Amino acid sequence: MAPNDEGMDPGTGFDPDLSEGESNISGRRARWSANLVGTARAAVDADAAAFLHQSVSTPCLNAIRRAEGIWIEDLQGRRYMDFHGNNVHHIGYGHPRLIAAIKDQLDTLPFSPRRYTNDVAIELAEKLGAISPGDLGKVLFTTGGSDAIEVALKLARAATGRFKTISFWDAFHGAGFGASSVGGEQLFHSGAIGPLLTGAEHVAPFNCSRCPYGYPTPAVGPDGQPDLALCHMTCADMVRYVLEKQGDVAAVIAEPIRAVPTIPPPGYWRAVRQACHDAGALLIFDEIPTGLGRTGHMFACAPEDAIPDILVLGKALGGGVLPIAAVLARPELDVAGAYAIGHYTHEKNPVTARAALTTLQIIEDEGLPERSASLGAKALERLHAMKDKHKIIGDVRGRGLLLGVELVDVGRAGGRDTKTPATDAAEEIFYRALEAGLSFKVTMGNVLTLTPPLTIAEAELERALGILEGCVAEVV
Repeated sequence: MAPNDEGMDPGTGFDPDLSEGESNISGRRARWSANLVGTARAAVDADAAAFLHQSVSTPCLNAIRRAEGIWIEDLQGRRYMDFHGNNVHHIGYGHPRLIAAIKDQLDTLPFSPRRYTNDVAIELAEKLGAISPGDLGKVLFTTGGSDAIEVALKLARAATGRFKTISFWDAFHGAGFGASSVGGEQLFHSGAIGPLLTGAEHVAPFNCSRCPYGYPTPAVGPDGQPDLALCHMTCADMVRYVLEKQGDVAAVIAEPIRAVPTIPPPGYWRAVRQACHDAGALLIFDEIPTGLGRTGHMFACAPEDAIPDILVLGKALGGGVLPIAAVLARPELDVAGAYAIGHYTHEKNPVTARAALTTLQIIEDEGLPERSASLGAKALERLHAMKDKHKIIGDVRGRGLLLGVELVDVGRAGGRDTKTPATDAAEEIFYRALEAGLSFKVTMGNVLTLTPPLTIAEAELERALGILEGCVAEVV
């Protein structure tokens, strides 16, 4: 059945909360889809007929035929700068060095059966251990981030003898039952999904733009830092409170920087790290979307003064070509040898391992974390200038090339103080930007989230921000 303008699918009667992805059942999505013609129209229709439908995925937005560098091209020949990319395209699409390495590996050793190892898988594991924060020197590979999260959860159970977890509402950690359980999006919890894992406790996330604990959040500088003397970092104290009340939590699991994006207040993770230590719980960092240079550091947790016990990588690890994820853990957590915590068919696939190893080498050789930090600082400066001109922009935040523009309803008074999410305007800007050749993601219904390849040229970044500002001005 056709969706309505409110985003509810009348076939199910389920009206989910806004989440990390824009709605694929809204009225604007239907109108965008109706304007597709020729082979694009045929491809999207064929896709809808062939695949099971699910929120934020099917029906699809469009069909593409080419992906190169920062660009994707649809079947109608329209090109888009891709500032979404599911966070896999840190090195850009189709990096020549990566494609050559994968082709060579296919000719050398295309597969390694389970129970056997190979040189490239070992080299990748050693490389990750060498560059990881702290002493996260033990590694296990999976084919996707969701599976890697579940490996981390199993390892935490085995190491602590406990099964409970603390995670955050609104978080996304994957689509498996375990990953969905520790995630905090209604899309993965409600409706027909049914009961999930027991012991998955949740608390409200840190969010200094709109504090869920009710504190006012006046910005005191260009980074939008909160007044910690007022709130005393209640968001971190709540994690400690639940750890102490439960008494038997295996792990706290979270993104060190939420990919929405949301930046933690200064000292947040240091406080949570200490609370975990005091409670005998592990700290798991999910860096699947934010690691490997995206935030201006190889690891997003680097500036947080908190080293996790387990760290999970994925998405960009395969270079935007092949699926691979990794779990990194402290050596003393290697205690599950008698059990199978991640015994997957492609556990040590030499082709995916080669893709990951080459991707890491490209990130290092091209200085992409440093490039992300430099370009991100310039982009934030321009976004703050946009905020000064357009009251609909209630907040600008980010780190490196993880950038967010939060839109708020200025109302009749023409002010942004109410912080009412401007969801309708955000969706309108999204589709206008697509028409102008810029693709990005709308998160939580009103945050324009920009995650371009770290290889983007400064002129291309400026062009994209110009398109964005033009669309904001048009909608205002």
